[in-house]
Amino acid sequence: MMQFSEIQASWPLLETLQLLPFAAALVLWHVRGKPAAVIGLVAATLEMLLAVQLYQQFDLSSDSMQFANQANILGLSYHVAVDGISILFVLLTSLLSLLGVLFIIFRQLHRTGVLAIMALIQALLMSQFVTVDLLWFVLMSIVEMIALGYLLYRWATFIDAKPMVVLYSQFMTVSVLLMLIGTFMLGWNYSGHHQGNWSFDLYELAATPIEPAITTFTFFALFYGLAIRIPLFPLHGWLPITIQQGNLAVAPMFLLGLKVGVFGLLRFVFPIMPESVIEWRELVIVFAVIGIFYAALLAMRQGNLRRLMAYAVISHTGILMIGLFTLTEEGFAGGIMLAINFGLAISGLMVMIGLVWQRTKTASIQRLGGIFQYMPIVSLAFLISGLAVAGMPATPGFDAVHLLLEAAITEFGSLVTIAAALGNVVAAGFLLFAFQKAFLAEPSGNTSQWDTRPTQFTERAMAIIMIVVILAMGFFSELWLSLFDHSLNHLSAIYQQLLGNQGGH
Repeated sequence: MMQFSEIQASWPLLETLQLLPFAAALVLWHVRGKPAAVIGLVAATLEMLLAVQLYQQFDLSSDSMQFANQANILGLSYHVAVDGISILFVLLTSLLSLLGVLFIIFRQLHRTGVLAIMALIQALLMSQFVTVDLLWFVLMSIVEMIALGYLLYRWATFIDAKPMVVLYSQFMTVSVLLMLIGTFMLGWNYSGHHQGNWSFDLYELAATPIEPAITTFTFFALFYGLAIRIPLFPLHGWLPITIQQGNLAVAPMFLLGLKVGVFGLLRFVFPIMPESVIEWRELVIVFAVIGIFYAALLAMRQGNLRRLMAYAVISHTGILMIGLFTLTEEGFAGGIMLAINFGLAISGLMVMIGLVWQRTKTASIQRLGGIFQYMPIVSLAFLISGLAVAGMPATPGFDAVHLLLEAAITEFGSLVTIAAALGNVVAAGFLLFAFQKAFLAEPSGNTSQWDTRPTQFTERAMAIIMIVVILAMGFFSELWLSLFDHSLNHLSAIYQQLLGNQGGH
């Protein structure tokens, strides 16, 4: 049973992180053009500075949840606090949001309401990453999914976006329903142990035994609800068409760069339902291994850069899940670092593809070629992002994969570990192939309509931001690993004790 302690906030920093983008969204809904660009950029920059301040004030020596605050809002329990895992996701959210604002300004979309929707999504994401109340997490997820669906539909790159939006909505509706069912089952179970009083608070749910009759059903409801969002094979059907037809870079960054589903597992499912996680982890590993090779093979057959990225996500999700379900400190650390690394890298890839599309009006690998001579810094950012996905040295993926494979071979033996390692090698292969064909090879189609002007300031800024952040995280990965050291000590100790008890019997 996992125990929690917390340190109260001296000032409402977590509330400010949530309210600032929400206030910006309200203003931006009524403002267009250059004023909107300025407001969006200022708000995103301030949010980034607040996230950095949160990181600087976080006490690495404490094993308590920090910056805690509680209240009752419209009958809902509001309870926020963060550990090192939360802070990494908060930092990533603020960075990708700033990158998204720059991309929107470059695309001249600040004349529309897209900046307002982006700011709203950022506020909802911040709420999910700082809450320790499961119901609040699910409710914020619902609103976020609706906002993302509107963003995908309103600013799609295909004329007829309805099939894509319908498929996205179907999958996300199932995800929401499953999460709601699992959440209310846990609340109902809690009430049975506490004289009819309901609670969805992480601390209280983790300390409450779950009745055997509902354990498996509750676990699968929460796990599959989150697995759709991750997305884990075979629950990935919404992703390829969404990435291909949806908004070029902003929506994919929020959908894929921020592994909200992974965070939900770490924050709620693993601490609350450890026995179920242990019971069903072998099934999860089977799906993860199948997904690695299934998606990698499909990725190699794609002629569209955006669909290739979608299958790269699915393949690497399998590797990430293997790390998490080793249930060891090294596996958790490797999985979290891989999620952050992958969030940065896939966002970098999608933004660079978006910049290429803006100049060429195509994402077809066969129709591209020779991009490096027109956009060298963008091409370099694409290459470094691709190498980060593959876990190359000097990227955060290198230490992540090392920790993950070390944990996997200890817990699962050679076959699963080899599968994860081969998946990584295949990922490197198809990403390097895509880079060679799209950026280095001679173009095979008509390039007369391409915009071949020198790289603009905004393009250079986005590319340099991605390069610097990825390399900085790679070279100084110990700083990030130390953030969640205490959190993982407690979580892994629970699982090692339970696994040890099983082995003893």
